[in-house]
Amino acid sequence: MMLSDRQVRILAFIRSYLEEHRYPPTIREIGAAVGISSTSVVKYNLERLQEKGYLDRSEEVSRGLRLKDGPAMAMGRVPVQLLTIPKYGRISAGTPIAAVGQQDNPFAGDTLVLPQDLLPDSGDLYALQVKGDSMIDALVYDGDWVIIHHQTTAQPRDMVVAWIKDREETTLKYYYPEGEWVRLQPANPAYQPIRVPASQLDIQGKVVVVVRQLG
Repeated sequence: MMLSDRQVRILAFIRSYLEEHRYPPTIREIGAAVGISSTSVVKYNLERLQEKGYLDRSEEVSRGLRLKDGPAMAMGRVPVQLLTIPKYGRISAGTPIAAVGQQDNPFAGDTLVLPQDLLPDSGDLYALQVKGDSMIDALVYDGDWVIIHHQTTAQPRDMVVAWIKDREETTLKYYYPEGEWVRLQPANPAYQPIRVPASQLDIQGKVVVVVRQLG
């Protein structure tokens, strides 16, 4: 699942507006709330949210929006639930980089706030900013934020935060266990897979959401 920062803010505003007014906002109201002056840009993002299954909309109706969360939410009777996610630093999507301690975290004290229904129901979550382009074919770009569910195991093809113990380095890659070895697979043909002994790899979390901040 991937939503841009704009799309996350649009969803959060629509939910908040429904809660207060019990009817949906107009295109111009959405734009004013999230800092978009162009109605066509608002419409573009609403179309993407519709494609991703978050809402239905009718262009023939001024307030023709309906969130696909059931009738209670559509009537604005359910409050917006937000999660505050700490920013833990950066993660390499390229050549692995040495781990950065919390004392060196350039985002120490900063957080991302996202609607709860975009995220897993439970678990320890944290955010890392992507550095590099090895996962661009998975639509993860340099500067994106990945929301990580902290866990020490993974399934094949999960996108994980991998700690390579003997190198003391971390990287963001697809996870493929292969017997006594693990293949860390990039999503960019310009990069080669990284193969490490399974005994030298720790999983530090799995990517559950990608957030792109535009503009």
